[in-house]
Amino acid sequence: MSNVIVNRVKEFLKQFPPFSFIDEKSLEAVAREVEVKYYEKDEVLFTKGEEAQDCFFVLKEGSVKLFDVKNEQENIIEICDEGDVFGVLALLGKRPYILNAKAQEDSLVYAIPVLTFEQLLQQNSRVSLYFAAGFASGQVVVRNDLSDSQKARSIFSQASEDKGLLIFTGNSDFNYSKEVLTCSLDSTIQQAARMMGEKGVGSIIIVNEQNHPLGIITDKDIRNRFVVKALPFHTPVSHLMSTPVLTKSQSSDFSDLYLTMVKSRLHHLIFTEDGSPDSPVTGILSDHDLLLSQGNSPAVLIKALMNTDEVKEMAKIRNRAEQLLRYYLENEVSMDFVANIISEINDIIIQKALKLAELKLQAEFPEAKKVKYCFVSLGSEGREEQLLRTDLDNAIIFENVPETALEETQKYFLELGELVVEILLSCGFQPCPAKMMANNPKWCQPLAEWKQYFSEWILTPTQDSLLKATIFFDFRAIYGQKQLANALTEHIYQEISTKNIFLNFLAKNALLNPPPLGFFRNFILEKSGEQRDKFDIKLRAMMPLADIARLLVLSHKIVGVNNTFKRFEKLAELEPNYGELMLEAGKAYEILMRMRAIEGIKNQSSGRYISPEDLGKLQRQLLKNTFYPIDELQKIIKVRYQLDYFGN
Repeated sequence: MSNVIVNRVKEFLKQFPPFSFIDEKSLEAVAREVEVKYYEKDEVLFTKGEEAQDCFFVLKEGSVKLFDVKNEQENIIEICDEGDVFGVLALLGKRPYILNAKAQEDSLVYAIPVLTFEQLLQQNSRVSLYFAAGFASGQVVVRNDLSDSQKARSIFSQASEDKGLLIFTGNSDFNYSKEVLTCSLDSTIQQAARMMGEKGVGSIIIVNEQNHPLGIITDKDIRNRFVVKALPFHTPVSHLMSTPVLTKSQSSDFSDLYLTMVKSRLHHLIFTEDGSPDSPVTGILSDHDLLLSQGNSPAVLIKALMNTDEVKEMAKIRNRAEQLLRYYLENEVSMDFVANIISEINDIIIQKALKLAELKLQAEFPEAKKVKYCFVSLGSEGREEQLLRTDLDNAIIFENVPETALEETQKYFLELGELVVEILLSCGFQPCPAKMMANNPKWCQPLAEWKQYFSEWILTPTQDSLLKATIFFDFRAIYGQKQLANALTEHIYQEISTKNIFLNFLAKNALLNPPPLGFFRNFILEKSGEQRDKFDIKLRAMMPLADIARLLVLSHKIVGVNNTFKRFEKLAELEPNYGELMLEAGKAYEILMRMRAIEGIKNQSSGRYISPEDLGKLQRQLLKNTFYPIDELQKIIKVRYQLDYFGN
């Protein structure tokens, strides 16, 4: 490859992680080995189940979609843009691809040979960790189809699968199996498999008479190399085992163990007395053990939350979740995944707070505590988008009670709300300046009153009503009788169906904030006050998208999809004429969420106000790119709801 082309490739790659972690000399060596590939629109790069190629890919120009096929329908998991890395299973153990890849338009792709990258994985821990954690688009950590945050837990028990999560946040204690299943070299596969089945383990180590490890067989080996090939039962284990084995001492540093498994493509690492294969076996470490040993892994944090009733401990765990969030953001983990993890942690804290509050009040309110209720989160937490511990927005819906019991019942739930808010404040959350919280009598009401609230907002859409609608329409049941929240949702759609004009008012409200660029393509900045010359990312970019997504979801009567970028994904299905725009809008919102969270963590703030001057050129351009779908969607809304003819 000529020097001119090599330099172009190098300059392009260095803009994006993990290549941005690599020194100039090493990056030039990578660039020399890059193969430039051209794919026409709809041409396939690889298919699900196909063995991984000897290269991985970086998108130079165009667009590549990663998708699965369900019920003969393409389910798009990720749209790769310029600089996105995909097809990294070639680096992660030569496993078959878990998705299909197809060019959405004519595209140029850089194919990077795995062998070229091997040395970098050994030398640069930051690069290897990037790939090990699956942070490349569309691979180990992909945009999971999680329709509500409760489903996030299901991935924690599947850590060894391709869509599992390996998180490294520093040194950590680790657990490993000290009782190791072994067999002798003269054992048969049938005997080994029977022993594994009886013990319920996924591997067996073949040892000599001194208990020194000679090889290892896993259940995957038995499936792929024994069952598939229909070998006879008396086949010796020596025919199937992986040998030689890689061994370590259990006194080894955690990061050394972790990176050894990553770099050597190991799912199991054998411990021996002196760390060499010429000493007795003392234990075995699996990649699943590694996950559960991470002090800041989501699985561990959630388990710790579930097992404590101490508010101080809950606060410490939530602080650790902030460290996890920082790590996710720095390494560009899928925002869908991040939002689900953080929302799940927040939800568990709220649920624990409610249980503690119920316990404290049960003696004082023996009758009121029997009343069914539902605690709901509102606003960004209701949409599963509250990554930072910003304003609390929540409410209580309780079942209708006789007039004679109303005062005592509301008193109980207000005290319950007060205790919960206190606990959440102790865990680092901020109070709502407008007092839209469960300890406010106005937002702690029976179902009948809540229905009345929404009826008034819909039938009399004043500016104040529309403001409340933008917050309260995104409610999400967190704890208690979810039927109460469902009944309220049903009531809302019934009311809107009788007064469709409400959607016109809501549309007009969604257009209050114009696209955030001025005439000369500059950012519209605050003109005065403490935030002068800063860009309000919430008001000028995130709110317009959230408002439009909410409006369109209501117009389509979609129930159960609260998250803004998931709403746009759903709308892409429902409005195929605007499918690409809807997906762009969803992606734009994810980018904005990430930028705000990074800003908030960096400055210990809400992240709402950003100084464009502090952003790099690429970041500024990326931010500007998110404004395009806002402009396009506002034009569509303006025409669809005839806002040029709609009264002031």
